[in-house]
Amino acid sequence: MRADARRNHDRLLAEARTVFAEHGTDASLEDVARRAGVGIGTLYRHFPNRHALMSAVFEDAVNELLFRARELLTAPDPCQALLTWLHEVVSHAAEYRGLSRTLMSVSSTDSASALSRCGTPMREAGAALLTRAQEAGTVREDVQIADLLQLTHAIALASEESPGDPGLADRLLTLTLKGLKP
Repeated sequence: MRADARRNHDRLLAEARTVFAEHGTDASLEDVARRAGVGIGTLYRHFPNRHALMSAVFEDAVNELLFRARELLTAPDPCQALLTWLHEVVSHAAEYRGLSRTLMSVSSTDSASALSRCGTPMREAGAALLTRAQEAGTVREDVQIADLLQLTHAIALASEESPGDPGLADRLLTLTLKGLKP
């Protein structure tokens, strides 16, 4: 990538992070481009659609969550490790209003979607934590990571809709995990 193209790319990502955090993931892409000092055509040359831009914006956070999942694989309590990671997934989703709704709508079989490609390593990381908890006998064998992540996104969405209740996500995650016990 040419130096000027790299600068435009980096500015677009920085501004998209800010705009998505302030106004949610449905914010105007024209506003993102304007704030970055480029035209909308430049934005679309770098990111062909909203999902591609969102995927790039969330890539760093996803990498942090993947790293964290690897760390938690050696935690002494597999169930607590899973709960900790799911809580961090909810916290990440809460940074950007609308992210949970978008993630819930992205199909895991749509490999062409940028957000789906981000989701595959997340499902794999979560599956490793879930499997460990299942092998320890602390989570039912019939629980699947796709369902658990959907529940997690729903919890994040519920928390987003209830900003006056900061403890809601923790309570719902705890309740969810209690329901998963054998």
